[in-house]
Amino acid sequence: MNIIAVDIGNTNITIALYLKDEEEFIKSVSGRSRAKLTDLFKSAWEKIPVAKSSKEGKRDGVIVVCSVNPAWTKLIRQIVKDNLDERLHIIGEDIPLPMTLWVDEPDKVGTDRVVSAAAAYAVVKDAVVVADFGTAVTIDVVDEKGIFLGGVICPGLEIGARALKEHTAQLPEVKVTRPKEPYGKSTTEAINCGLYYSAIATLQEVIRRYAENLCKWPHTVLTGSAAKIIKDDCDFIDSYVPNLVVKGIVLAYKQYIEEKMEQVI
Repeated sequence: MNIIAVDIGNTNITIALYLKDEEEFIKSVSGRSRAKLTDLFKSAWEKIPVAKSSKEGKRDGVIVVCSVNPAWTKLIRQIVKDNLDERLHIIGEDIPLPMTLWVDEPDKVGTDRVVSAAAAYAVVKDAVVVADFGTAVTIDVVDEKGIFLGGVICPGLEIGARALKEHTAQLPEVKVTRPKEPYGKSTTEAINCGLYYSAIATLQEVIRRYAENLCKWPHTVLTGSAAKIIKDDCDFIDSYVPNLVVKGIVLAYKQYIEEKMEQVI
């Protein structure tokens, strides 16, 4: 199966190409860079072979999208239509969510959270927590039956740093990195330590409370663009999986196709 999986976030758009179920590449581009996005889609689509049964030279692939940013979804839809003459398959619209949600407002849960949780559960086959450190931080839990129970949402590291700058008179904005010491000897270092260790502490405390609720310690997966900053100090994490969302997108589409085939049979 040939798939271009597209994860549209709030800061970047990640595009992954899978040919015959094998990962060819995963690249992230700013959603504000239309030219780079166009070039990336064109180069990915050209790698997909033409369908043997197509007299019009149509390529044997699909473009599947998971999005939390409607404006950028519209942009990608236009890029794909103008340059590839193809349509998007949107998870949550054209493709159903890959797992059951036991929450109050399932239609308002970010599809990126759901596909990531489904991808993690597909491997673990037991209670699992997915912590995604991106523009925002989401920490979601799935029970042993594969039901999405909900989660928590926190400001991401960059948002926290920007908020301190914007809402104080003298504090600078910092780029969060792994501290050399547990305390800062300057204002910049102190802010960095505060943001860094508070993120780790929040994650550990949330997982602990999930474990109490589940009556077992769940397997925990760390993902997201900012996860690599904190992962070395998270010895309570079981797995670090970059780009878990795109893996969940592929899973959701395959599951959808399999269910359609079963209905035909």
